[in-house]
Amino acid sequence: MKYLKTIPVFLLIFFYWRLQAQTDLPKPTKAQLAWHDMEFYLFMHFGPNTFTDLEWGHGNEKEEVFNPTNLDCEQWCRIAKASGAKGIIITAKHHDGFCLWPSKFSKHTVRESKWKDGKGDVLKELSDACKKYGLKFGVYISPWDRNHPDYGTEKYNDVFVNMMEEIFANYGPVWELWWDGANGEGPNGKRQAYDWKRFERTVREISPNTVVFSDIGPDVRWVGNEQGFAGKTNWNTLDTAGFTRGAGSPLMDTLNSGNVHGNNWIPAECDVSIRPGWFYHKAEDSKVKTPEELFELYLKSVGRGANLLLNVPPDGRGLITEYDSSALVGFARLKQKNFEQNLSKTGRGFFTNFSDKRYTPYLTDENSKTFEIDSLHFQQTMGVEFAKPVNINCIILKENIENGQCAKSFLLILMNSNTGLSKEIRGTTIGNKRVLTFPETETNKILLIIGSQKWLTQISEIQNYLIDEKLIEK
Repeated sequence: MKYLKTIPVFLLIFFYWRLQAQTDLPKPTKAQLAWHDMEFYLFMHFGPNTFTDLEWGHGNEKEEVFNPTNLDCEQWCRIAKASGAKGIIITAKHHDGFCLWPSKFSKHTVRESKWKDGKGDVLKELSDACKKYGLKFGVYISPWDRNHPDYGTEKYNDVFVNMMEEIFANYGPVWELWWDGANGEGPNGKRQAYDWKRFERTVREISPNTVVFSDIGPDVRWVGNEQGFAGKTNWNTLDTAGFTRGAGSPLMDTLNSGNVHGNNWIPAECDVSIRPGWFYHKAEDSKVKTPEELFELYLKSVGRGANLLLNVPPDGRGLITEYDSSALVGFARLKQKNFEQNLSKTGRGFFTNFSDKRYTPYLTDENSKTFEIDSLHFQQTMGVEFAKPVNINCIILKENIENGQCAKSFLLILMNSNTGLSKEIRGTTIGNKRVLTFPETETNKILLIIGSQKWLTQISEIQNYLIDEKLIEK
């Protein structure tokens, strides 16, 4: 009997140790948390390549080639909104060095083009349109410049910093800044030694709420492929010590899955084009991804805890074509139709600790800020139960990541009051959102058991759906 009196003390020590350990986990900043909530947004590759039918320009293209006579950035934003996208990232300067704004630090810009008699400014028009339609505005600016005469010298680092400062001052706020790691030869045959520390410091000083993307962050990482999918195991944490952007980045597999004990919160972004190429090519009008293919990309990116950055390149008129817009609207309809009825709302969430069972609204309230904590390894279950059996083929799990990402493995058990066990589903990471699809199954109780975990896993949502069988992830 005397040992029973000591159990609460040991439990208190245990819980204190676990909570203290959790404070040491890498955690997202407020800006990164807001980025996670974005989930899906558009990439717009646009520039001289749109008119020369190239993917990578040479830098010697005549400025007059850029002439989008019907440019309508509001059309871009209307289609983005209709697709469910929450922002747009524009290629303000690609490797060819052509600037979509009249930069004071280059002579290869819209100012030197025929478009609007040299008075046009794509960044201004898009920034204004994004504000009007409630979309976030992001900028891709390649450090590689195949046109600028100072590229390959220390002067070019000044040029690049000046260009970034110019963009933030004239077109902000900039929600995401996208750095490509490409580093090739400039017009003088030299390569540039990029001053990445200075570049980062500049952004932090002038726009601390901007999230910065590159293959190693510092805020968002490349997912390691351009096919649009994250790893089935996907950690938001990454080790960057000893690595550099571009050729010195971590292995593709590491970028795809992250590091389980990574020291930095650098979540994955999945970049993929709606077409085979990144810039517009008329020959690819018949090769636009279908709404069903876009839905599959969504499952393999957002559904694995990453964000989806879908490239939709405007054509030479400066418009998104009807082929692309039709696919985007079709994708939005598929998402809305298949995720409009969360069947968990018709059931009751529950949390069981040993033999003590209580009902909790947190698991079904569609509020990511409320959660249940799994504090005893394999000693607790949580889930959703229904008064009458329901048919489902899709479960969405959400982990409250504000205090870190913790679940290393989980087991879902689908029970049926008539037949007992219906199905078991095993997985690894959960993160911001995990979407699991499977053949249609009848169930009246769904149990979630967290297997191994880094620290205390906080589950905010268990959602259940019956989606079109043809959309189940293959």
